[in-house]
Amino acid sequence: MSLKSAGFYWLFTVSLVVTLALDQFTKWLIMTWLPPGRSVVVIPGFFDLVDVRNRGAAFGFLNRHDIEWQFWLFLAATILATGVILALLKGSRQRPWLCMALGLILGGALGNLVDRVRFRAVVDFLDFYWQQWHWPAFNVADCGICVGAFIACVAVWHKAPGEGAR
Repeated sequence: MSLKSAGFYWLFTVSLVVTLALDQFTKWLIMTWLPPGRSVVVIPGFFDLVDVRNRGAAFGFLNRHDIEWQFWLFLAATILATGVILALLKGSRQRPWLCMALGLILGGALGNLVDRVRFRAVVDFLDFYWQQWHWPAFNVADCGICVGAFIACVAVWHKAPGEGAR
């Protein structure tokens, strides 16, 4: 495959690898440096670093210790999402922003999958709050998924070079 026919697949690969590596590195730092259940105040009243384990999905959905099947559900969802992302990538090789976005999403999904396989839970450590309002803790993989999804939406909405008006 020539570089020209490869399109922007390199953006997909770089964004996937960087997201996955940064996610796993930051989780390793947290698990090495911060004992589970403890927190370090970074910005008082707004942001802490924590080491929490989430057996569920976004916002703690299905985060329960009394069930085991959620591991298999999220494993299947990640495998399905990987297939969908790769199918979308096949048709997006001339759309750099979409290629990058799909790499961010898949890098984040694989980062959380690594945790699920290793620990049967995802390591979350970014904890934002304001007074009585508290956002669930999250991680770099979650950031990759959210930023990638936003970029993908914009890329799909915005016409690619050479496409007619939508």
